[in-house]
Amino acid sequence: MFEVLKKRVYKANLSWVRDELVKLTWGKSPYIIVMIIIALGFLSGCGTIPPSAKDYPIQPVAFNRVKLNDHFWLPRIRLNHELTIPYAFRQSEETGRIKNFEIAAGWEKGSFCSIYPFDDSDVYKIIEGASYSLQIFPDSALEAYVDELIRKIGSAQEPDGYLYTNRTIMGDSAHPWAGKKRWVNVHKQSHELYNLGHMYEAGVAYYLATGKTSFLDICTKSADLLVKDFGWGKIEDYPGHQEIEIGLVKLYRITGEKKYLDLAKFFLDVRGPNGEEYNQAHKKVVDQTEAVGHAVRANYMYSGMADVAALTGDKTYLNAIGKIWENVVSKKLYITGGVGSNGAGEAYGDNYYLPNMTAYCETCAAVANVFWNYRMFLLHGESKYIDVLERTLYNGLLSGLGLSGDRFFYQNPLESRGQHARSAWFGCACCPSNLTRFLPSIPGYVYAVKDRDLFVNLFITSETEISIRDQKIKIRQETGYPWKGLIKLVVDTEKSGLFNLKIRIPGWSGDQVVPSNLYQFADPADATVTIKVNGKKHSFMVRNGYAVIHRKWHTGDRVEMTLPMNPRRIRANQKVEADRGCVAVERGPLVYCLEWPDQPDSLVLNTMLADDPGFTYRFKPGLLNGVGTLTMNGYLMKTGASGAIEKVPETLTAIPYYAWANRGKGEMTVWIPVRPRNTIAK
Repeated sequence: MFEVLKKRVYKANLSWVRDELVKLTWGKSPYIIVMIIIALGFLSGCGTIPPSAKDYPIQPVAFNRVKLNDHFWLPRIRLNHELTIPYAFRQSEETGRIKNFEIAAGWEKGSFCSIYPFDDSDVYKIIEGASYSLQIFPDSALEAYVDELIRKIGSAQEPDGYLYTNRTIMGDSAHPWAGKKRWVNVHKQSHELYNLGHMYEAGVAYYLATGKTSFLDICTKSADLLVKDFGWGKIEDYPGHQEIEIGLVKLYRITGEKKYLDLAKFFLDVRGPNGEEYNQAHKKVVDQTEAVGHAVRANYMYSGMADVAALTGDKTYLNAIGKIWENVVSKKLYITGGVGSNGAGEAYGDNYYLPNMTAYCETCAAVANVFWNYRMFLLHGESKYIDVLERTLYNGLLSGLGLSGDRFFYQNPLESRGQHARSAWFGCACCPSNLTRFLPSIPGYVYAVKDRDLFVNLFITSETEISIRDQKIKIRQETGYPWKGLIKLVVDTEKSGLFNLKIRIPGWSGDQVVPSNLYQFADPADATVTIKVNGKKHSFMVRNGYAVIHRKWHTGDRVEMTLPMNPRRIRANQKVEADRGCVAVERGPLVYCLEWPDQPDSLVLNTMLADDPGFTYRFKPGLLNGVGTLTMNGYLMKTGASGAIEKVPETLTAIPYYAWANRGKGEMTVWIPVRPRNTIAK
């Protein structure tokens, strides 16, 4: 019992409690410890930092407290556990990523045997994904494998806490990006701090999954070295690839050590004004108003800024990321939720520069976009942030993973002549490893709470138990989303009580494609959103994009919300040159595309949509693991015998964008012309 209680104190992440217990009771009766814990108000549901500290005003319901039982996401999360995570570990073994730790530890002889000095980070991300997955699917074999990996990582760590296998192995002959000694190139491409940020996230995740402190101890030893070496009056330099900020905040949450939060803020504040736009160091972070540079680095930084703002109350951070967010959603967001239009530098482009064939839209940038938008919701409680999150999740993020679970996209273009294909792995494997850690965390985006408010953000068959003002509440959700628009909620309460159920009304269910004028619907919704409570139509107030149902709830109360799901055409702002004369098609949260296997003569780029598409929706369980398809009236533009261009009527078929490139190479487009293209089929 004594050892369990020590772990509980550590797991509570309340360093002030832990320190008092060390001073007063270490080695004494566990019953004394219990009394002190009770006296200090230590409860199982307490936060990860001292209760007096600031935090997000809205708190998510953790993914491991939400049980999924749905047809869409649960099979993908299970496939990630059974196939993608083991596959990613095998790839890490075959490419030398794991062997690097063995060589650095002195267990094996040899040179650094993978490509990039940031390859350590892939192993950390996969461990993080495995940690999340273990909490959904207990797996003793996977846990034992990760334990052995952690032993290798710990053995590779240098005595003072430094951990960077490339330098440990190669010394002065380290990768050119690394520089000749520690930390000299952190603001460029060394990725020393980037690697550690992912390690900290993984260490926290594994601790929370298993209660084992071995990896967390490696992380805190490393972070203590950073605190010693970096800061005002020490090494005053910033990370060239942001990520350490997020990891340090998670360490702060789990240990309560404010020095980690302070260091995260330092790494943000020390940026600019004379650095590069590529890694967002051209200005002080609080003076930035536009998304520029490498999209993944940017979105990780904005996420870190949101964390630090929430935990310190720094309103200048809030002001900056608010302006940057507005810039993205009004000028730099693809209809798929993808970001980063420039292949050169994997970067955000100029305002309204959103090419389709060359769209970069890195999968990692989509993952980071979800991170950022969810944090914005936790700060402000507005549905527009979840609208962007959902658009990214179902389209530009999910497209990064093939249906087989072992094929991936690094880039997610919106048009192809057949030059794009999914890959089994990449030399730079940040995207596959990022997907392994993201997928099992999806249940954590469904529900959130604040005071007497219970938010329902995503529509996924699931259930969870929460407490609102000491009132225990169980909520069950049932839906056929994203194919069907009916969402059923059942509320069970320990005792009847007042609280607000806030159900997100997606912008797409009305007249808002995204929270700006970047895109507009060309077709109206075929119905309005309706809500019933216990079978009776219920009028509701909409506040910040949420239907607010305020009532005294009783066990068994039922809520039904119906969303209009008619297919709709979308037009882009005329300033988006690439999309002029074209429309995209959307149904519910899903963006659709034309792909070659479904079209006459396998031609896509010579198609045109009719003025009256006459959309027909049909769910096909045998196609692409089960998808809803859209057929529509259109034309195939051909050159006739006389040399004149002919519009040949054809029925066109569209599939969800996320499912493309699972049947081989060929043409694809999201934006369909409503007038002839320049290229005509022969």
